[in-house]
Amino acid sequence: MAVSELQAHHPGLNGTNGARPSPETRPAGGSAVHALVLNASMEPLCVVPTRRAVVLVLSSKADLLHAGDGHFRAERMALPAPSVVRLRRYVHVPFRRRAALSRRGVFLRDEGRCQYCGRPAENVDHVVPRSRGGPHVWENVAAACQRCNAHKKDRTPDEARMTLSRRPYAPRAAFWLLVAVGTVDPVWRPYIKDVIAP
Repeated sequence: MAVSELQAHHPGLNGTNGARPSPETRPAGGSAVHALVLNASMEPLCVVPTRRAVVLVLSSKADLLHAGDGHFRAERMALPAPSVVRLRRYVHVPFRRRAALSRRGVFLRDEGRCQYCGRPAENVDHVVPRSRGGPHVWENVAAACQRCNAHKKDRTPDEARMTLSRRPYAPRAAFWLLVAVGTVDPVWRPYIKDVIAP
């Protein structure tokens, strides 16, 4: 479920009864662009703009767990820019078995590194080539640099005498929320480790 869909089903994520932030509330300093929202159960739920996370905290719908570098100022108050917030009430999310496969997702899962040599990745390689019957699934794709991809060609790693640093795997369903943002705040890692783990 995309963030927009989640917000449509759960108006509380948009603030108090869908209310918007007060126009006088403005970010100051180096406030983060996004905030991780955790369910009441501490499971990753979605990623929202920090401004929306501020509304959740101010409307007593969420608690601030970690602040970013910047802050939001209003006429009579200042609030740290949220990096991680936790909802006070549990939000039910329909079960989703697997995260959708994408080039961006493969690069994020493999930390932007070639899974054969460790250099910066530029391509997505099918471990068992598609021309040889290899499926286009998480378990058969790996990030690769141009050099390794060109050397491997239409062969399996064994045939090309290449070794994967780790076996490709399908991330947890909530992995989509990281793909949507494209970057991971180091503060989020303790809360998302189960999402990015094999």
